[in-house]
Amino acid sequence: MHNPENMPPQHALEYGSTVADWHWHPNGGGWVYHTALVADTAHVGPNAIVSGNAVVFGNARVLGYAMVLDRAVVFENAEVYGHAVVSGSAWVSGNAWVSGTAKVCDNAWVFGDAEVGDNAEVSGSARIFGSAVVNGDAKVCGSAV
Repeated sequence: MHNPENMPPQHALEYGSTVADWHWHPNGGGWVYHTALVADTAHVGPNAIVSGNAVVFGNARVLGYAMVLDRAVVFENAEVYGHAVVSGSAWVSGNAWVSGTAKVCDNAWVFGDAEVGDNAEVSGSARIFGSAVVNGDAKVCGSAV
């Protein structure tokens, strides 16, 4: 059991969860909820969170204060960092980056060498791929490709 200074951040606690429902990921020391799946090859930094039924695998990295939530999937060499959030049923893969305070949510996919940063949001069934860059306060939503 973790002592009080080693508890998951309060903003990340699943409703009704206890400290016992969380564990530190061995590769990076970040917090993983018991229903989430994180491969040993993936890296979850010490302030990052993976919760819900989220999956992180391959050489994916979740760094900074980033969160991967719900049923989101981050895999291959993708990176989520800063205060970025990947949630819903979103996928981030390939060499894609999600950074800053960006959000990728719903059923959106970010893949290839694409980058989503700053305060941008990719939602709905949008697909961002190739070498696309979405940043600033841009919003890409619906069925945009």
